[in-house]
Amino acid sequence: MPFVGRRDSQYTRISRMPLRCKLCSAECCPVLSYLLFGNSSPGISHSSQSAHCCSAKNSPEKARPIQIVLAHEDDHKFELDTEALEKLLLQEDVRDLNVVVVSVAGAFRKGKSFLLDFMLRYMLNQQSDSWVGGDDDPLTGFSWRGGCERETTGIQVWSQVFVVNKPDGSKVAVLLVDTQGAFDSQSTIKDCATVFALSTMTSSVQVYNLSQNIQEDDLQHLQLFTEYGRLALEEIYLKPFQSLMFLIRDWSYPYEHNYGLEGGNRFLEKRLQVKQNQHEELQTVRKHIHSCFSNIGCFLLPHPGLKVATNPMFDGRLKDIDGDFKEALGNLVPLLLAPENLVEKEIGGAKVTCRDLVEYFKAYIKIYQGEELPHPKSMLQATAEANNLTAVAGAKDMYSKSMEMVCGGDKPYIAPADLERCHEEVKECSLRQFRSVKKMGGEDFCKKYQEQLEGELNEAYSNFHKHNEGKNIFYAARTPATLFVVMFATYIVSGLTGFIGMNTIAMLANLVMGVALMMLCMWAYVKYSGEFRDVGTIIDLLAETLWEQVLKPLSEQYMEDNVRQTVVNSIRASLTEQVTQHAKSH
Repeated sequence: MPFVGRRDSQYTRISRMPLRCKLCSAECCPVLSYLLFGNSSPGISHSSQSAHCCSAKNSPEKARPIQIVLAHEDDHKFELDTEALEKLLLQEDVRDLNVVVVSVAGAFRKGKSFLLDFMLRYMLNQQSDSWVGGDDDPLTGFSWRGGCERETTGIQVWSQVFVVNKPDGSKVAVLLVDTQGAFDSQSTIKDCATVFALSTMTSSVQVYNLSQNIQEDDLQHLQLFTEYGRLALEEIYLKPFQSLMFLIRDWSYPYEHNYGLEGGNRFLEKRLQVKQNQHEELQTVRKHIHSCFSNIGCFLLPHPGLKVATNPMFDGRLKDIDGDFKEALGNLVPLLLAPENLVEKEIGGAKVTCRDLVEYFKAYIKIYQGEELPHPKSMLQATAEANNLTAVAGAKDMYSKSMEMVCGGDKPYIAPADLERCHEEVKECSLRQFRSVKKMGGEDFCKKYQEQLEGELNEAYSNFHKHNEGKNIFYAARTPATLFVVMFATYIVSGLTGFIGMNTIAMLANLVMGVALMMLCMWAYVKYSGEFRDVGTIIDLLAETLWEQVLKPLSEQYMEDNVRQTVVNSIRASLTEQVTQHAKSH
Protein backbone atom coordinates (compact mmCIF):
# COMPACT_ATOMS: atom_id res chain seq x y z
CA MET A 1 0.00 0.00 0.00
CA PRO A 2 1.47 3.37 -0.96
CA PHE A 3 -0.49 5.24 1.66
CA VAL A 4 1.58 4.49 4.77
CA GLY A 5 2.88 6.84 7.41
CA ARG A 6 1.22 9.87 9.00
CA ARG A 7 2.22 13.52 9.23
CA ASP A 8 1.91 13.38 13.03
CA SER A 9 5.29 11.62 13.17
CA GLN A 10 6.96 13.69 10.48
CA TYR A 11 7.79 16.71 12.62
CA THR A 12 9.85 14.46 14.89
CA ARG A 13 11.46 12.72 11.94
CA ILE A 14 12.45 15.80 9.98
CA SER A 15 13.65 17.73 13.01
CA ARG A 16 16.44 15.16 13.41
CA MET A 17 17.49 15.26 9.80
CA PRO A 18 19.54 18.24 8.57
CA LEU A 19 18.52 19.51 5.13
CA ARG A 20 20.81 21.03 2.56
CA CYS A 21 19.77 22.94 -0.50
CA LYS A 22 20.85 20.95 -3.57
CA LEU A 23 21.56 24.15 -5.49
CA CYS A 24 23.53 26.19 -2.94
CA SER A 25 24.52 23.49 -0.38
CA ALA A 26 23.40 25.78 2.44
CA GLU A 27 22.10 23.97 5.55
CA CYS A 28 18.53 24.92 6.38
CA CYS A 29 16.33 24.58 9.40
CA PRO A 30 14.32 21.43 8.66
CA VAL A 31 11.21 22.55 10.53
CA LEU A 32 11.26 25.93 8.75
CA SER A 33 11.73 24.18 5.40
CA TYR A 34 8.80 21.89 6.15
CA LEU A 35 6.54 24.78 7.15
CA LEU A 36 7.51 26.94 4.20
CA PHE A 37 7.59 24.34 1.44
CA GLY A 38 5.75 21.29 2.78
CA ASN A 39 8.80 19.21 1.84
CA SER A 40 10.77 16.99 4.17
CA SER A 41 12.77 15.37 1.42
CA PRO A 42 16.26 16.53 0.48
CA GLY A 43 15.92 14.98 -2.97
CA ILE A 44 14.18 17.85 -4.75
CA SER A 45 15.54 21.27 -5.61
CA HIS A 46 13.15 24.18 -5.24
CA SER A 47 14.09 25.97 -8.38
CA SER A 48 11.59 28.77 -8.08
CA GLN A 49 13.00 31.80 -6.30
CA SER A 50 9.81 31.99 -4.30
CA ALA A 51 10.41 28.50 -2.89
CA HIS A 52 14.20 28.20 -2.80
CA CYS A 53 15.48 27.31 0.66
CA CYS A 54 18.65 29.30 0.22
CA SER A 55 16.47 32.41 0.02
CA ALA A 56 14.64 31.66 3.30
CA LYS A 57 16.62 34.23 5.17
CA ASN A 58 15.35 36.82 2.67
CA SER A 59 11.69 35.92 3.51
CA PRO A 60 10.84 34.18 0.26
CA GLU A 61 7.36 34.31 -1.16
CA LYS A 62 5.42 31.10 -0.59
CA ALA A 63 4.85 28.98 -3.70
CA ARG A 64 1.38 29.45 -5.18
CA PRO A 65 -0.55 29.15 -8.44
CA ILE A 66 0.11 32.02 -10.84
CA GLN A 67 -2.05 33.08 -13.75
CA ILE A 68 -0.17 33.03 -17.06
CA VAL A 69 -3.16 33.22 -19.45
CA LEU A 70 -5.80 35.71 -18.36
CA ALA A 71 -9.40 35.34 -19.52
CA HIS A 72 -11.33 38.60 -20.06
CA GLU A 73 -15.02 37.88 -19.61
CA ASP A 74 -16.24 41.15 -21.15
CA ASP A 75 -14.82 40.60 -24.66
CA HIS A 76 -13.91 36.87 -24.40
CA LYS A 77 -10.26 37.58 -25.20
CA PHE A 78 -7.18 35.91 -23.74
CA GLU A 79 -3.98 37.65 -22.68
CA LEU A 80 -0.60 36.16 -21.84
CA ASP A 81 1.10 37.45 -18.69
CA THR A 82 4.53 37.44 -20.28
CA GLU A 83 6.28 38.90 -17.25
CA ALA A 84 4.99 36.17 -14.91
CA LEU A 85 5.84 33.42 -17.40
CA GLU A 86 9.37 34.72 -18.00
CA LYS A 87 10.00 35.17 -14.28
CA LEU A 88 9.06 31.54 -13.76
CA LEU A 89 10.72 29.82 -16.73
CA LEU A 90 13.78 32.00 -17.37
CA GLN A 91 15.41 31.45 -13.98
CA GLU A 92 19.06 30.60 -14.42
CA ASP A 93 18.81 27.09 -12.97
CA VAL A 94 15.89 25.91 -15.18
CA ARG A 95 15.81 27.95 -18.39
CA ASP A 96 18.06 25.58 -20.35
CA LEU A 97 16.57 22.35 -19.01
CA ASN A 98 14.19 20.26 -21.08
CA VAL A 99 10.68 20.83 -19.77
CA VAL A 100 7.95 18.37 -18.79
CA VAL A 101 4.50 19.99 -18.85
CA VAL A 102 1.63 18.09 -17.22
CA SER A 103 -1.72 19.76 -17.83
CA VAL A 104 -5.23 18.83 -16.68
CA ALA A 105 -8.21 19.90 -18.81
CA GLY A 106 -11.88 19.06 -19.08
CA ALA A 107 -15.34 20.21 -18.06
CA PHE A 108 -15.71 22.59 -15.12
CA ARG A 109 -16.42 21.37 -11.57
CA LYS A 110 -15.00 17.89 -12.20
CA GLY A 111 -12.05 18.02 -9.78
CA LYS A 112 -9.11 19.11 -11.96
CA SER A 113 -7.54 21.40 -9.35
CA PHE A 114 -8.23 18.81 -6.63
CA LEU A 115 -6.24 16.25 -8.62
CA LEU A 116 -3.39 18.68 -9.32
CA ASP A 117 -2.94 19.33 -5.60
CA PHE A 118 -2.19 15.64 -5.06
CA MET A 119 0.31 15.86 -7.93
CA LEU A 120 1.82 18.81 -6.11
CA ARG A 121 2.15 16.78 -2.91
CA TYR A 122 3.93 14.07 -4.86
CA MET A 123 6.41 16.50 -6.40
CA LEU A 124 7.16 18.01 -3.00
CA ASN A 125 7.52 14.64 -1.24
CA GLN A 126 8.16 12.07 -3.94
CA GLN A 127 11.06 10.37 -2.17
CA SER A 128 8.79 9.57 0.75
CA ASP A 129 6.38 6.64 0.75
CA SER A 130 3.89 8.87 2.54
CA TRP A 131 3.91 11.56 -0.14
CA VAL A 132 0.11 11.68 -0.08
CA GLY A 133 0.17 13.24 3.39
CA GLY A 134 -1.51 12.62 6.73
CA ASP A 135 -5.16 11.84 7.30
CA ASP A 136 -5.80 15.22 8.90
CA ASP A 137 -3.84 17.40 6.48
CA PRO A 138 -6.06 19.76 4.44
CA LEU A 139 -5.37 19.82 0.71
CA THR A 140 -3.68 23.05 -0.40
CA GLY A 141 -2.06 24.37 -3.54
CA PHE A 142 -4.19 25.14 -6.58
CA SER A 143 -7.43 26.77 -5.49
CA TRP A 144 -10.33 24.32 -5.35
CA ARG A 145 -13.65 23.97 -3.58
CA GLY A 146 -16.88 22.03 -3.70
CA GLY A 147 -19.99 23.41 -5.33
CA CYS A 148 -21.38 24.04 -8.78
CA GLU A 149 -19.70 27.34 -9.76
CA ARG A 150 -16.37 27.51 -11.60
CA GLU A 151 -13.18 28.25 -9.70
CA THR A 152 -10.27 28.39 -12.21
CA THR A 153 -10.20 30.81 -15.15
CA GLY A 154 -7.68 30.99 -17.98
CA ILE A 155 -4.52 28.94 -17.46
CA GLN A 156 -2.58 28.71 -14.18
CA VAL A 157 0.79 27.14 -13.38
CA TRP A 158 2.43 26.37 -10.07
CA SER A 159 5.01 29.03 -9.25
CA GLN A 160 7.62 26.38 -8.45
CA VAL A 161 9.39 24.62 -11.31
CA PHE A 162 10.52 21.23 -10.01
CA VAL A 163 13.95 19.99 -11.09
CA VAL A 164 13.98 16.19 -11.24
CA ASN A 165 16.83 13.78 -11.93
CA LYS A 166 15.78 11.11 -14.42
CA PRO A 167 17.17 7.55 -14.23
CA ASP A 168 19.49 8.28 -17.16
CA GLY A 169 21.17 11.05 -15.16
CA SER A 170 19.64 13.99 -17.03
CA LYS A 171 17.80 16.80 -15.29
CA VAL A 172 14.39 18.02 -16.41
CA ALA A 173 12.09 20.82 -15.28
CA VAL A 174 8.54 19.79 -14.37
CA LEU A 175 5.68 22.28 -14.70
CA LEU A 176 2.14 21.64 -13.41
CA VAL A 177 -0.67 23.39 -15.33
CA ASP A 178 -4.30 23.94 -14.34
CA THR A 179 -6.87 25.07 -16.92
CA GLN A 180 -10.23 26.77 -16.96
CA GLY A 181 -13.07 24.25 -17.00
CA ALA A 182 -15.00 23.93 -20.24
CA PHE A 183 -18.73 24.43 -20.79
CA ASP A 184 -19.52 26.70 -17.86
CA SER A 185 -22.27 29.31 -18.14
CA GLN A 186 -19.86 32.18 -18.86
CA SER A 187 -17.63 30.67 -21.57
CA THR A 188 -18.28 30.48 -25.30
CA ILE A 189 -17.32 27.49 -27.40
CA LYS A 190 -14.39 29.56 -28.70
CA ASP A 191 -13.21 30.21 -25.11
CA CYS A 192 -13.30 26.50 -24.29
CA ALA A 193 -11.57 25.55 -27.54
CA THR A 194 -8.84 28.17 -27.06
CA VAL A 195 -7.97 27.09 -23.50
CA PHE A 196 -7.99 23.38 -24.35
CA ALA A 197 -5.99 23.91 -27.56
CA LEU A 198 -3.38 26.13 -25.86
CA SER A 199 -2.87 23.65 -23.02
CA THR A 200 -2.64 20.72 -25.45
CA MET A 201 -0.17 22.52 -27.72
CA THR A 202 2.14 23.42 -24.84
CA SER A 203 1.90 20.27 -22.69
CA SER A 204 3.77 17.00 -22.99
CA VAL A 205 1.00 15.14 -21.13
CA GLN A 206 -2.60 16.31 -21.39
CA VAL A 207 -4.91 14.74 -18.82
CA TYR A 208 -8.47 14.81 -20.18
CA ASN A 209 -10.58 14.80 -17.03
CA LEU A 210 -14.01 13.17 -17.55
CA SER A 211 -16.81 12.06 -15.27
CA GLN A 212 -18.11 8.48 -15.05
CA ASN A 213 -17.66 7.46 -18.70
CA ILE A 214 -16.42 8.48 -22.16
CA GLN A 215 -19.52 9.77 -23.94
CA GLU A 216 -19.66 10.34 -27.68
CA ASP A 217 -19.97 14.10 -27.15
CA ASP A 218 -16.72 13.99 -25.11
CA LEU A 219 -14.95 12.56 -28.15
CA GLN A 220 -16.58 15.10 -30.47
CA HIS A 221 -15.48 17.98 -28.24
CA LEU A 222 -11.97 16.52 -28.12
CA GLN A 223 -11.98 16.36 -31.92
CA LEU A 224 -13.10 20.01 -32.16
CA PHE A 225 -10.58 21.29 -29.61
CA THR A 226 -7.60 19.38 -31.00
CA GLU A 227 -8.43 20.40 -34.56
CA TYR A 228 -8.57 24.03 -33.37
CA GLY A 229 -5.08 23.53 -31.95
CA ARG A 230 -3.76 21.74 -35.02
CA LEU A 231 -5.14 24.52 -37.22
CA ALA A 232 -3.05 27.06 -35.31
CA LEU A 233 0.21 25.22 -35.95
CA GLU A 234 2.13 26.61 -38.90
CA GLU A 235 3.22 23.12 -39.94
CA ILE A 236 0.94 20.11 -39.65
CA TYR A 237 3.06 17.32 -38.23
CA LEU A 238 2.09 13.69 -38.62
CA LYS A 239 0.96 13.64 -34.98
CA PRO A 240 1.13 17.19 -33.61
CA PHE A 241 0.50 16.39 -29.93
CA GLN A 242 2.23 14.02 -27.53
CA SER A 243 0.47 12.12 -24.74
CA LEU A 244 -3.22 12.12 -23.92
CA MET A 245 -4.47 10.49 -20.74
CA PHE A 246 -8.21 9.97 -20.41
CA LEU A 247 -8.93 10.16 -16.69
CA ILE A 248 -12.40 8.75 -15.96
CA ARG A 249 -13.52 9.98 -12.53
CA ASP A 250 -16.20 8.25 -10.41
CA TRP A 251 -15.91 5.00 -12.41
CA SER A 252 -18.84 2.79 -11.37
CA TYR A 253 -18.21 -0.41 -13.32
CA PRO A 254 -15.15 -2.11 -11.78
CA TYR A 255 -16.84 -5.46 -12.42
CA GLU A 256 -16.39 -4.80 -16.17
CA HIS A 257 -13.06 -2.96 -16.14
CA ASN A 258 -10.88 -2.71 -13.04
CA TYR A 259 -9.75 0.61 -11.60
CA GLY A 260 -6.40 1.82 -12.85
CA LEU A 261 -4.41 1.91 -16.07
CA GLU A 262 -4.84 -1.68 -17.25
CA GLY A 263 -8.62 -1.64 -16.97
CA GLY A 264 -8.71 1.86 -18.43
CA ASN A 265 -6.70 0.92 -21.50
CA ARG A 266 -8.93 -2.07 -22.19
CA PHE A 267 -11.99 0.16 -21.86
CA LEU A 268 -10.44 2.84 -24.09
CA GLU A 269 -9.51 0.32 -26.76
CA LYS A 270 -13.16 -0.67 -27.05
CA ARG A 271 -14.40 2.91 -26.99
CA LEU A 272 -11.97 4.15 -29.68
CA GLN A 273 -12.21 1.07 -31.88
CA VAL A 274 -13.10 1.80 -35.52
CA LYS A 275 -15.63 -0.71 -36.83
CA GLN A 276 -16.86 -1.28 -40.36
CA ASN A 277 -20.51 -1.12 -39.33
CA GLN A 278 -20.06 2.24 -37.57
CA HIS A 279 -21.48 5.40 -39.09
CA GLU A 280 -18.90 7.38 -41.05
CA GLU A 281 -19.18 10.27 -38.58
CA LEU A 282 -18.24 8.01 -35.65
CA GLN A 283 -15.31 6.54 -37.58
CA THR A 284 -14.03 10.01 -38.48
CA VAL A 285 -13.98 11.14 -34.83
CA ARG A 286 -11.95 8.12 -33.73
CA LYS A 287 -9.50 8.30 -36.63
CA HIS A 288 -8.96 12.00 -35.92
CA ILE A 289 -8.13 11.41 -32.25
CA HIS A 290 -5.66 8.62 -33.13
CA SER A 291 -4.03 10.91 -35.71
CA CYS A 292 -3.46 13.76 -33.23
CA PHE A 293 -1.62 12.07 -30.35
CA SER A 294 1.52 9.96 -30.27
CA ASN A 295 0.39 8.12 -27.16
CA ILE A 296 -3.12 7.65 -25.74
CA GLY A 297 -3.99 6.01 -22.43
CA CYS A 298 -6.85 5.79 -19.96
CA PHE A 299 -7.03 5.55 -16.17
CA LEU A 300 -10.18 4.60 -14.24
CA LEU A 301 -10.54 6.37 -10.90
CA PRO A 302 -13.24 5.43 -8.36
CA HIS A 303 -15.57 7.84 -6.61
CA PRO A 304 -13.87 9.53 -3.60
CA GLY A 305 -16.91 8.94 -1.37
CA LEU A 306 -20.09 10.62 -0.16
CA LYS A 307 -18.28 12.79 2.38
CA VAL A 308 -16.34 14.40 -0.45
CA ALA A 309 -19.40 14.86 -2.66
CA THR A 310 -21.91 16.15 -0.10
CA ASN A 311 -19.97 17.82 2.72
CA PRO A 312 -19.64 21.58 2.02
CA MET A 313 -16.87 21.78 4.66
CA PHE A 314 -14.68 19.16 2.97
CA ASP A 315 -11.12 20.51 2.72
CA GLY A 316 -9.29 17.53 1.22
CA ARG A 317 -8.41 15.58 4.37
CA LEU A 318 -7.62 11.95 3.55
CA LYS A 319 -9.74 10.64 6.43
CA ASP A 320 -12.86 11.74 4.49
CA ILE A 321 -11.80 10.00 1.25
CA ASP A 322 -12.63 6.37 0.45
CA GLY A 323 -9.80 3.85 0.49
CA ASP A 324 -10.33 2.71 -3.12
CA PHE A 325 -9.84 6.28 -4.32
CA LYS A 326 -6.65 6.73 -2.30
CA GLU A 327 -5.25 3.45 -3.56
CA ALA A 328 -5.99 4.32 -7.21
CA LEU A 329 -4.61 7.82 -6.69
CA GLY A 330 -1.40 6.30 -5.36
CA ASN A 331 -1.01 4.52 -8.69
CA LEU A 332 -2.10 7.39 -10.95
CA VAL A 333 0.17 10.21 -9.76
CA PRO A 334 3.48 8.28 -9.97
CA LEU A 335 2.36 7.01 -13.36
CA LEU A 336 2.43 10.62 -14.55
CA LEU A 337 5.21 12.13 -12.43
CA ALA A 338 7.69 9.45 -11.35
CA PRO A 339 11.16 10.27 -12.77
CA GLU A 340 11.16 7.18 -15.01
CA ASN A 341 7.72 8.09 -16.44
CA LEU A 342 8.25 11.78 -17.19
CA VAL A 343 7.54 12.76 -20.80
CA GLU A 344 9.64 15.67 -22.05
CA LYS A 345 7.93 18.25 -24.24
CA GLU A 346 8.70 17.95 -27.96
CA ILE A 347 7.61 20.07 -30.91
CA GLY A 348 8.42 18.86 -34.40
CA GLY A 349 10.59 16.09 -32.97
CA ALA A 350 12.86 18.49 -31.04
CA LYS A 351 13.04 18.69 -27.24
CA VAL A 352 11.73 21.96 -25.79
CA THR A 353 13.50 23.83 -22.98
CA CYS A 354 11.89 26.22 -20.52
CA ARG A 355 13.31 29.11 -22.54
CA ASP A 356 11.76 27.69 -25.73
CA LEU A 357 8.39 27.19 -24.03
CA VAL A 358 8.15 30.91 -23.30
CA GLU A 359 8.53 31.70 -27.00
CA TYR A 360 5.99 29.05 -28.00
CA PHE A 361 3.46 30.50 -25.55
CA LYS A 362 4.00 33.97 -27.05
CA ALA A 363 3.57 32.69 -30.61
CA TYR A 364 0.49 30.60 -29.89
CA ILE A 365 -1.35 33.29 -27.92
CA LYS A 366 -0.86 35.74 -30.81
CA ILE A 367 -2.58 33.30 -33.14
CA TYR A 368 -5.60 33.00 -30.87
CA GLN A 369 -5.73 36.75 -30.29
CA GLY A 370 -6.00 37.37 -34.04
CA GLU A 371 -8.87 36.77 -36.43
CA GLU A 372 -7.11 34.38 -38.81
CA LEU A 373 -8.62 31.25 -37.30
CA PRO A 374 -12.28 30.41 -37.81
CA HIS A 375 -14.47 30.62 -34.75
CA PRO A 376 -15.57 27.21 -33.51
CA LYS A 377 -19.31 26.93 -33.10
CA SER A 378 -21.76 25.04 -30.97
CA MET A 379 -23.38 21.94 -32.42
CA LEU A 380 -26.72 23.77 -32.76
CA GLN A 381 -25.15 26.72 -34.55
CA ALA A 382 -23.11 24.51 -36.88
CA THR A 383 -26.19 22.39 -37.67
CA ALA A 384 -28.35 25.48 -38.24
CA GLU A 385 -25.73 26.94 -40.59
CA ALA A 386 -25.50 23.71 -42.57
CA ASN A 387 -29.30 23.50 -42.68
CA ASN A 388 -29.68 27.05 -44.00
CA LEU A 389 -26.82 26.71 -46.48
CA THR A 390 -28.46 23.58 -47.87
CA ALA A 391 -31.71 25.51 -48.33
CA VAL A 392 -29.81 28.35 -50.05
CA ALA A 393 -28.09 25.89 -52.40
CA GLY A 394 -31.41 24.24 -53.30
CA ALA A 395 -33.14 27.54 -54.06
CA LYS A 396 -30.18 28.79 -56.10
CA ASP A 397 -30.09 25.54 -58.07
CA MET A 398 -33.79 25.92 -58.93
CA TYR A 399 -33.16 29.51 -60.10
CA SER A 400 -30.23 28.47 -62.31
CA LYS A 401 -32.16 25.65 -63.97
CA SER A 402 -35.19 27.88 -64.64
CA MET A 403 -33.07 30.67 -66.12
CA GLU A 404 -31.16 28.17 -68.26
CA MET A 405 -34.48 27.24 -69.86
CA VAL A 406 -35.05 30.91 -70.72
CA CYS A 407 -31.62 32.10 -71.85
CA GLY A 408 -29.24 29.14 -71.66
CA GLY A 409 -26.39 28.52 -74.03
CA ASP A 410 -28.61 26.90 -76.68
CA LYS A 411 -31.37 29.54 -76.43
CA PRO A 412 -31.62 32.54 -78.78
CA TYR A 413 -31.20 36.15 -77.75
CA ILE A 414 -34.04 37.53 -75.62
CA ALA A 415 -34.98 41.17 -75.15
CA PRO A 416 -33.44 42.62 -71.94
CA ALA A 417 -36.85 43.71 -70.62
CA ASP A 418 -38.25 40.19 -71.04
CA LEU A 419 -35.15 38.69 -69.40
CA GLU A 420 -35.51 40.98 -66.38
CA ARG A 421 -39.18 40.08 -66.03
CA CYS A 422 -38.32 36.36 -66.08
CA HIS A 423 -35.59 36.99 -63.51
CA GLU A 424 -38.02 38.63 -61.09
CA GLU A 425 -40.54 35.80 -61.45
CA VAL A 426 -38.00 33.01 -61.00
CA LYS A 427 -36.30 34.86 -58.13
CA GLU A 428 -39.60 35.10 -56.27
CA CYS A 429 -40.19 31.36 -56.78
CA SER A 430 -36.71 30.59 -55.44
CA LEU A 431 -37.21 32.74 -52.35
CA ARG A 432 -40.57 31.08 -51.78
CA GLN A 433 -38.89 27.66 -51.94
CA PHE A 434 -36.21 28.79 -49.44
CA ARG A 435 -38.85 30.02 -47.00
CA SER A 436 -40.84 26.79 -47.32
CA VAL A 437 -37.92 24.58 -46.19
CA LYS A 438 -37.93 23.75 -42.45
CA LYS A 439 -34.81 25.37 -41.04
CA MET A 440 -33.11 25.54 -37.62
CA GLY A 441 -31.87 28.70 -35.93
CA GLY A 442 -34.95 30.91 -35.71
CA GLU A 443 -36.32 33.71 -37.88
CA ASP A 444 -33.53 36.23 -37.32
CA PHE A 445 -30.83 33.64 -38.01
CA CYS A 446 -32.56 32.48 -41.22
CA LYS A 447 -33.11 36.06 -42.43
CA LYS A 448 -29.36 36.48 -42.83
CA TYR A 449 -29.24 33.51 -45.20
CA GLN A 450 -32.26 34.78 -47.16
CA GLU A 451 -30.40 38.05 -47.76
CA GLN A 452 -27.35 36.02 -48.83
CA LEU A 453 -29.57 34.09 -51.28
CA GLU A 454 -30.97 37.31 -52.77
CA GLY A 455 -27.46 38.63 -53.32
CA GLU A 456 -26.34 35.41 -55.01
CA LEU A 457 -29.44 35.37 -57.26
CA ASN A 458 -28.80 38.97 -58.36
CA GLU A 459 -25.19 38.06 -59.11
CA ALA A 460 -26.35 35.05 -61.13
CA TYR A 461 -28.78 37.28 -63.05
CA SER A 462 -25.94 39.64 -63.90
CA ASN A 463 -24.04 36.71 -65.44
CA PHE A 464 -27.12 35.56 -67.40
CA HIS A 465 -27.62 39.14 -68.64
CA LYS A 466 -24.02 39.36 -69.91
CA HIS A 467 -24.34 35.95 -71.54
CA ASN A 468 -27.54 37.04 -73.26
CA GLU A 469 -25.96 40.26 -74.49
CA GLY A 470 -23.17 38.20 -76.03
CA LYS A 471 -25.77 36.56 -78.29
CA ASN A 472 -26.82 39.96 -79.69
CA ILE A 473 -25.13 40.29 -83.08
CA PHE A 474 -24.94 44.06 -82.72
CA TYR A 475 -23.36 43.71 -79.29
CA ALA A 476 -20.83 41.21 -80.65
CA ALA A 477 -19.98 43.59 -83.50
CA ARG A 478 -19.77 46.65 -81.28
CA THR A 479 -15.98 46.53 -80.82
CA PRO A 480 -14.99 46.21 -84.51
CA ALA A 481 -17.71 48.72 -85.52
CA THR A 482 -16.47 51.24 -82.96
CA LEU A 483 -12.85 50.81 -84.03
CA PHE A 484 -13.87 51.12 -87.69
CA VAL A 485 -15.77 54.35 -86.98
CA VAL A 486 -12.70 55.73 -85.18
CA MET A 487 -10.50 54.80 -88.13
CA PHE A 488 -12.93 56.35 -90.64
CA ALA A 489 -13.32 59.55 -88.61
CA THR A 490 -9.58 60.01 -88.12
CA TYR A 491 -9.00 59.30 -91.84
CA ILE A 492 -11.40 62.11 -92.78
CA VAL A 493 -9.88 64.46 -90.21
CA SER A 494 -6.37 63.62 -91.42
CA GLY A 495 -7.30 64.33 -95.02
CA LEU A 496 -9.04 67.64 -94.30
CA THR A 497 -6.38 68.98 -91.93
CA GLY A 498 -3.58 67.91 -94.28
CA PHE A 499 -5.34 69.69 -97.17
CA ILE A 500 -5.53 72.98 -95.29
CA GLY A 501 -1.95 72.72 -93.97
CA MET A 502 -2.59 71.66 -90.36
CA ASN A 503 0.07 68.94 -90.50
CA THR A 504 0.40 68.38 -86.72
CA ILE A 505 -3.29 67.55 -86.33
CA ALA A 506 -3.11 65.42 -89.45
CA MET A 507 -0.18 63.42 -88.03
CA LEU A 508 -2.02 62.97 -84.71
CA ALA A 509 -5.12 61.74 -86.55
CA ASN A 510 -2.97 59.30 -88.54
CA LEU A 511 -1.45 58.01 -85.28
CA VAL A 512 -4.89 57.40 -83.75
CA MET A 513 -6.00 55.70 -86.96
CA GLY A 514 -2.94 53.42 -86.85
CA VAL A 515 -3.52 52.50 -83.20
CA ALA A 516 -7.18 51.73 -83.94
CA LEU A 517 -6.15 49.53 -86.87
CA MET A 518 -3.66 47.61 -84.71
CA MET A 519 -6.30 47.13 -82.01
CA LEU A 520 -8.77 45.84 -84.61
CA CYS A 521 -6.22 43.33 -85.91
CA MET A 522 -5.31 42.22 -82.37
CA TRP A 523 -9.00 41.84 -81.44
CA ALA A 524 -9.62 39.71 -84.53
CA TYR A 525 -6.63 37.49 -83.67
CA VAL A 526 -7.84 37.02 -80.08
CA LYS A 527 -11.32 36.03 -81.24
CA TYR A 528 -9.88 33.64 -83.80
CA SER A 529 -7.17 31.96 -81.71
CA GLY A 530 -8.51 32.25 -78.15
CA GLU A 531 -5.08 33.47 -76.97
CA PHE A 532 -4.33 36.73 -75.11
CA ARG A 533 -7.88 36.86 -73.79
CA ASP A 534 -6.95 39.55 -71.26
CA VAL A 535 -5.84 41.81 -74.11
CA GLY A 536 -9.13 41.15 -75.92
CA THR A 537 -11.06 42.04 -72.76
CA ILE A 538 -9.17 45.35 -72.46
CA ILE A 539 -9.92 46.21 -76.10
CA ASP A 540 -13.61 45.38 -75.57
CA LEU A 541 -13.70 47.62 -72.49
CA LEU A 542 -12.03 50.50 -74.35
CA ALA A 543 -14.43 50.13 -77.28
CA GLU A 544 -17.43 49.92 -74.95
CA THR A 545 -16.30 53.02 -73.05
CA LEU A 546 -15.78 54.92 -76.31
CA TRP A 547 -19.19 53.82 -77.53
CA GLU A 548 -21.02 54.70 -74.30
CA GLN A 549 -19.25 58.00 -73.68
CA VAL A 550 -18.82 59.40 -77.23
CA LEU A 551 -20.39 57.59 -80.15
CA LYS A 552 -23.69 56.63 -78.57
CA PRO A 553 -24.48 60.17 -77.29
CA LEU A 554 -23.51 61.60 -80.71
CA SER A 555 -25.65 59.07 -82.57
CA GLU A 556 -28.57 59.65 -80.22
CA GLN A 557 -28.19 63.39 -80.67
CA TYR A 558 -28.03 62.94 -84.43
CA MET A 559 -31.09 60.70 -84.42
CA GLU A 560 -32.94 63.14 -82.19
CA ASP A 561 -32.11 66.05 -84.51
CA ASN A 562 -33.20 63.99 -87.55
CA VAL A 563 -36.45 62.98 -85.90
CA ARG A 564 -37.10 66.56 -84.85
CA GLN A 565 -36.37 67.83 -88.35
CA THR A 566 -38.56 65.12 -89.86
CA VAL A 567 -41.44 66.03 -87.55
CA VAL A 568 -41.02 69.73 -88.35
CA ASN A 569 -40.95 69.01 -92.08
CA SER A 570 -43.98 66.77 -91.76
CA ILE A 571 -45.94 69.41 -89.87
CA ARG A 572 -44.86 72.10 -92.33
CA ALA A 573 -45.90 69.96 -95.30
CA SER A 574 -49.24 69.21 -93.65
CA LEU A 575 -49.92 72.87 -92.99
CA THR A 576 -48.92 73.81 -96.53
CA GLU A 577 -51.28 71.19 -97.93
CA GLN A 578 -54.14 72.42 -95.73
CA VAL A 579 -53.55 76.03 -96.82
CA THR A 580 -53.49 74.99 -100.47
CA GLN A 581 -56.73 73.03 -100.16
CA HIS A 582 -58.36 75.91 -98.33
CA ALA A 583 -57.31 78.37 -101.06
CA LYS A 584 -58.69 76.12 -103.79
CA SER A 585 -62.01 75.80 -102.02
CA HIS A 586 -62.46 79.54 -102.08
